[in-house]
Amino acid sequence: MPAPTRRERKLIAKNRSARHEYFIEETFECGIELTGTEVKSLRERASQITDTFALVRDRECWLIGMHIHPYSNGGVWNRDPDRRRRLLLHRKQIDYLDGKLRTRGYALVPLELYFNEDGRVKLSLGLGRGKKLYDKREDMAKRDVQREIDRALKERSR
Repeated sequence: MPAPTRRERKLIAKNRSARHEYFIEETFECGIELTGTEVKSLRERASQITDTFALVRDRECWLIGMHIHPYSNGGVWNRDPDRRRRLLLHRKQIDYLDGKLRTRGYALVPLELYFNEDGRVKLSLGLGRGKKLYDKREDMAKRDVQREIDRALKERSR
């Protein structure tokens, strides 16, 4: 009898501008403390994490600015869509991130929000250093050069 297959990761929201604005040095997977109607709403439709950031206060990690649309059948049980949400990380990870964030130039940026294989909501959190304008231009130039190389190779292979 074959083993039961696990479901795949289901992407809810992705922060496309994060890698453009920051050099992501490390990533962490963390859970989010949510209510039942928020989870049902995430299953129903997407949320928004583009203008979201995380910070460490009182030895706890908080996610600020994430918008989860109110659940359509929630009624009085719907919470504030823009409330602060606690991130679930290990104590050592929180202490490590707190030490890094005290260094100038570092920020905690959410990269992806998804359901893992077990159906739990997870957040991929990146520890990044802000890019300067010339860094962004350099990245765009590299991307353009790579695109031209790929086009040339594709034309050649035809």
